[in-house]
Amino acid sequence: MVWLPRRVLPALFLAFAAGPALAHGPTPQKIAQTVTIKASPDAVWKVVGDFGGIASWHPDVAKAEATGGNAEGATRKVTLKSGGTLVEGRDEWKVPERTYSYRMSDPDLTALPVSSYSATLTVTPDGDGSKVEWMGRFYRGDTGNEPPDNLSDEAGREAMNRYFADGLKGLKAKVEGGRTP
Repeated sequence: MVWLPRRVLPALFLAFAAGPALAHGPTPQKIAQTVTIKASPDAVWKVVGDFGGIASWHPDVAKAEATGGNAEGATRKVTLKSGGTLVEGRDEWKVPERTYSYRMSDPDLTALPVSSYSATLTVTPDGDGSKVEWMGRFYRGDTGNEPPDNLSDEAGREAMNRYFADGLKGLKAKVEGGRTP
């Protein structure tokens, strides 16, 4: 039996209790981007609601190959101009609410430095026009406790924010009659 002074016990307890708390994996990251478009929600939905049509409005997308149409369970393979592909599956499609949700199937760290993500795109009325909100939840590319900088939470946030912002700018340009991607 080892004898320890009474004042040492609380410190030992805290040291052992803190150990597992410090060795945790990644936390989910969240981002949201919005854009206001000078067009009716129906006109915006006609463009953005087509799950396989992302290449027609997103300037970072070289091509998209879709199967299953716009129904829940549909899939698309999005090839980015910068390299890499995103394989995504539609989880939910609600036409009356003008919203859909989807998730990445298999990570491609050359496309985006994230290990998984899910996202929701929603079109709502905003005065005489529309507001489009694109929200995402994801985990960094390296889910270990000490990821390299290029696969960190920050790298994931930067890449996802850039991808969503570029897409919403392209959507706005397409719907409002500006240059398309």
